[in-house]
Amino acid sequence: MGNIAMALERELAAYEANLETLKAQEGKFVLIKGDDVIDVFTSYEDAIKEGYQKFGLEPFLVRQIRALEQVHFITRFIEPRPVEATA
Repeated sequence: MGNIAMALERELAAYEANLETLKAQEGKFVLIKGDDVIDVFTSYEDAIKEGYQKFGLEPFLVRQIRALEQVHFITRFIEPRPVEATA
């Protein structure tokens, strides 16, 4: 599993390194293998299909191109509040 995580780190770094160029195609899906941007596709399905055709079961990344990433804040450190019953 360590090798897959390392491959994903490389591919995420490649995405970040190429984001300025990729922004021109925002909303489309980029296929990345290792340090290389392979191609950009209009649909997720087309990108995944090409990834499996080219790389089989080897790790690759398909990611939607976004100029700004949406931030999700999730934590386990917040105590849940009890729900008050209403009459």
